[in-house]
Amino acid sequence: MSNFEFNDKQISIINKLNLNVDLNVIETAFGERVFDNLSDDEFVASLKIANALYRAGDPIISDHQYDALISALTNKDPNHPYLTAVEPEVLVESKTVPLPKKMLSTDKAYSFSEIKKWIDRVLKAAEEIQVDSADVLIRVTPKLDGYAAYDDGKTLYTRGDGVRGQDITRAFARGLKVANSAQRGLGPGEIVIKKSYFDDILSQFFENSRNIQAAIIAEKKVDENVQKAIDKGACVFYPFSLIENWTGHYKELQSDFDSIVEQIWNAVDYDVDGVILEVENDKIKEHMGATRKHHRWQIAFKVNAESAEVEVLKIIPQTSRTGRVTPVADLKPTKLSGATISRATVHHYKMVENNGVGPGAVVRLVRSGLVIPKIEEVVKRAEPEIPELCPSCRSSLEWKGDHLVCNNSNCPARKENTLIHFFKTLGNNDGFGPKVIEKLHLFGVDHIHQVYGLSVNQLIRFGFGEKTSQNLIDQLRASREIEVEDWRFLAAFGVNRLGAGNCEKLLQHHSILDLLSLSVDQMISIDGFAKLSAESIVEGLGKIKDEFLRVYGLGFNLAETPKASETNTTDSPIAGKTIVFTGKMIQGSRGDMEKKAKLLGAKPAKSVTGKTDYLVTGEKVGESKIKAAAEKGVQVLTEQQYLDLFLSS
Repeated sequence: MSNFEFNDKQISIINKLNLNVDLNVIETAFGERVFDNLSDDEFVASLKIANALYRAGDPIISDHQYDALISALTNKDPNHPYLTAVEPEVLVESKTVPLPKKMLSTDKAYSFSEIKKWIDRVLKAAEEIQVDSADVLIRVTPKLDGYAAYDDGKTLYTRGDGVRGQDITRAFARGLKVANSAQRGLGPGEIVIKKSYFDDILSQFFENSRNIQAAIIAEKKVDENVQKAIDKGACVFYPFSLIENWTGHYKELQSDFDSIVEQIWNAVDYDVDGVILEVENDKIKEHMGATRKHHRWQIAFKVNAESAEVEVLKIIPQTSRTGRVTPVADLKPTKLSGATISRATVHHYKMVENNGVGPGAVVRLVRSGLVIPKIEEVVKRAEPEIPELCPSCRSSLEWKGDHLVCNNSNCPARKENTLIHFFKTLGNNDGFGPKVIEKLHLFGVDHIHQVYGLSVNQLIRFGFGEKTSQNLIDQLRASREIEVEDWRFLAAFGVNRLGAGNCEKLLQHHSILDLLSLSVDQMISIDGFAKLSAESIVEGLGKIKDEFLRVYGLGFNLAETPKASETNTTDSPIAGKTIVFTGKMIQGSRGDMEKKAKLLGAKPAKSVTGKTDYLVTGEKVGESKIKAAAEKGVQVLTEQQYLDLFLSS
């Protein structure tokens, strides 16, 4: 595929992504299936392109290969904003509408050991809410490789970005049926086509089934061959609730994992790219919750692993923005999963020291779908090379736990990587990637506010072309004007222990400027902050205060995080009350009800305890919470009775 070029249809879709990269470079990467040499901006652009084309029914890599690139980005930059967003199921030309319920992506595992760790997290959650481990059941279903959608009975939606999708109800108007002759309105599922029908009938007209899934929901007239497939029931909307499954105790799953996976993987006549494991207990689900991208109570198991024994040529130290010096193994070039691998991260220098990773060592690489592989074990030890000086500023290094650290705050590498981290985390500016930052750094641009103070003439003097210089200035202006969450803006400054989640928690209680003068005791008073973390965050905020105020003063368009108690709760009938919502609510999701209750001064909880004041019940309520409420003397209210509290107050 070295002569690969994007076709006109693909170019049309890519242009709408507004990427600031050289498409020739990305074409070469897709053609050769080698992405290791791309800059970070080019790498993320490749992901955006692959996702957009895949969703549009014109894929250039498989879902499996896309997962490999996602895993690679996770290895390179675990906090990259792209990783915290749901990959959009987008019809490029369509308007979006709100989804009735969020549709998140699914976290992935590539080994049984990763599945065991997930089960351990489930058991820990069960223990925390006093659920007997004997009641921990796991449901295993095929992971359909189709087009994600949601059916509320009236409208069929694409998944979109997980919050907003497109109305594709026209697919049902064309004759699309629900699998197993079921009724509509069963929530999330996938639009899929039978493998046997595709292989026998449609493979002569279409390159892959993904083209057909896109054709089913296209706004224009449907292809006649696809229409025949719809009419014959070969194309269906398959709700997740109806999928073939194995459900049993977690110990049974662990002891017979391989056979259960094989059974479910082959249980349906549709494309499958893994199996999904999820907890059956609703209490555990509620307690485990979700990240911004996926539910913690659910995980996908996928198989994709290759390994090779490779010789280490040398260990290269690299200094990060935090001062940690990361060892990178320079390897004898080796082909693995279709790519030539020449480098791999060794995580930290204690691993180098303890395992004898030095020139001449032989390591076993495992590329479980990873473009950047993992060193699984050291097959042959060698004398390790442990640096004494920072490779960037030549300051003495110190051991802190497993890591060697450069404590020089003026270290060039630390400053450069701090700038890179800011623009990556901010996520609304594609122009200032590592290569651009590196060039600016050579000309003495060390701080964020200095970047925003640049002019077109300065950039031209630095060696950028006139058009590129103007584009970069336009990008800087846009990054101030485009609305960005205040928690994301704060997280971009890279304070230790102050990632996106902690930023959001703090900003639910204090304004972004007030955080700069927050004491350790004030931070500890907020649920979720221990003393050690609070001390580290307060110290870190103090170090960035001057730079933060300079950048903040540039006038960014920040969307303020809603405060935990924005509404006057003095007259609220639920102020100070602990409330548990259970069942399906009419007024909105349980999450929505909890947010509104919190704004009115209540304390929403997930499980009934002796401290619970009200258990508010919707439809389809399980008996366990009702029983727990009766045993603990908790007042049980229907949703309407709960709403009547406000009418009578």
